[in-house]
Amino acid sequence: MTDTALAGAPVPAGPGDVVLRAHGIGKSFFGVSVLQDVGIEVRRGEVHGLVGENGAGKSTLMKILAGVYQADAGTVEYEGHPVSFTHPRQAMDAGLVTVFQEFTLLPERTVAQNVFLGREPRRGGFVDRRAMVRRTRDLLSDLGVTFIDPAGRVGSLTVAEQQIVEIVKALSFDARVISMDEPTAALSDHEVELLYAIIRKLTSRGVAVIYVSHRLKEIFDLCDRITILKDGALVSTDATADLTTGELVRRMVGRPIQAYFPGPVAGTERGAARVELAGCGNDFVDAVTLAVHAGEIVGVAGLQGSGRTELVEGIFGVHGFSRGTMRLDGRPVKLTTARAAVKAGLALVTEDRKAQGLALSQSALDNTLLVVRSVFAGRTRAARREVPGILGSLEITAGRLDQEVRFLSGGNQQKVVLAKWLVTAPQVVLFDEPTRGIDVGAKIAVYQLMRQLAAEGKAVLMVSSELPEVIGMSDRILVMRDGELIAELPAGSAEHEVLAAATGSDDLDQAPDAEGRQP
Repeated sequence: MTDTALAGAPVPAGPGDVVLRAHGIGKSFFGVSVLQDVGIEVRRGEVHGLVGENGAGKSTLMKILAGVYQADAGTVEYEGHPVSFTHPRQAMDAGLVTVFQEFTLLPERTVAQNVFLGREPRRGGFVDRRAMVRRTRDLLSDLGVTFIDPAGRVGSLTVAEQQIVEIVKALSFDARVISMDEPTAALSDHEVELLYAIIRKLTSRGVAVIYVSHRLKEIFDLCDRITILKDGALVSTDATADLTTGELVRRMVGRPIQAYFPGPVAGTERGAARVELAGCGNDFVDAVTLAVHAGEIVGVAGLQGSGRTELVEGIFGVHGFSRGTMRLDGRPVKLTTARAAVKAGLALVTEDRKAQGLALSQSALDNTLLVVRSVFAGRTRAARREVPGILGSLEITAGRLDQEVRFLSGGNQQKVVLAKWLVTAPQVVLFDEPTRGIDVGAKIAVYQLMRQLAAEGKAVLMVSSELPEVIGMSDRILVMRDGELIAELPAGSAEHEVLAAATGSDDLDQAPDAEGRQP
């Protein structure tokens, strides 16, 4: 049953149940409408998912609620009263705090100094450092966090720990609503579980959480209700229990889930082995034997630290194999540098596109030509003529080729990374977390590209921590554990089968059912 089919139809709720209500919100920038008549209601103690493709309006809505932007139309009610925040500090002081994907912490200052920045407790006209540390420790303790030192420097913390500091900073404002924008984008699996536990503790105390994520599993794991936006308009708000993964995807992108993981392109045939490893190892992986053939996509699954990334880095020469034999198209090779791998016809789409895949201050054109200019300088002019066609085939929405990639969406940035490698005409393409942090529509574009590469006779090896992605896209599934390749599973294997191999356990719960519902 749909709670909100239209922006003008608010969700029924008991007295005092709704802590935040936005109604009829509209917003335009330079004459371009980005939100039209959007509404959302958030209840105390719930996790409310906000989903949609890039450009759907999620970030704009969140920034209006946070006081970063002011709406052109519509009203916002908080704690039962109309509000019109003109500055983020006003919203924060009122208890409505947003934790953005890009942290606002100062790395050279302590945890306590960051939590109370600009609001330091004072005694006798001076900053009371002891009180600041004590209050920060109390906030951390309330969340069950004892491993973060309030007097420690933020720059020494992991990404997950910095995420916790941002949440503690929000709680220091006596937050009643905390909005989280892609909070797990850079977290490992066990760090995600820690965040889950903290969110559940927050909601048990009556704090409402607005949760924005492209990871559908997290949405179904955590959220009580889900609001879907598309093209700046409200599609629906429903109880999570009333939605399936397939229906959620259909509403977000306007197509059924069957198109989410596309099958092989008609006429695709598996050919000879393009890359073969026999007993290969280095300081990170050992005794790996495998083959990836032309025309197939082979997925690599495993827990964090299992050696998945290290495997593709070994193949690509980043950490070259010190033992065993590697063959490319039947010829023995020993790749010890990435440059040598590129010359041999390999490409590696790295996990962290911002740190490893892109020069953010350079244009889309320059980024696309990065590898060619470095390795195949003599082909630069010809490659430059190919760039518009390659970018166009990937449906990159950059207005101009000279637009800096830092201003592109995450999905378009990832497409530029892909274009950078496509222009080198590789025969073996290695993907490490190819869809991390991008929206559903961009994911589908990446999946279609992978299928097209296979149809052209390329060999594709894909590492992913998202099991539905591994299962949905792989013609075969390889499972890593403790630096070793310990299993090969057929296409379509169940999630619990992959997990059993990855963990060494035969006693795991079943995967989501045939309707796509999460367990």
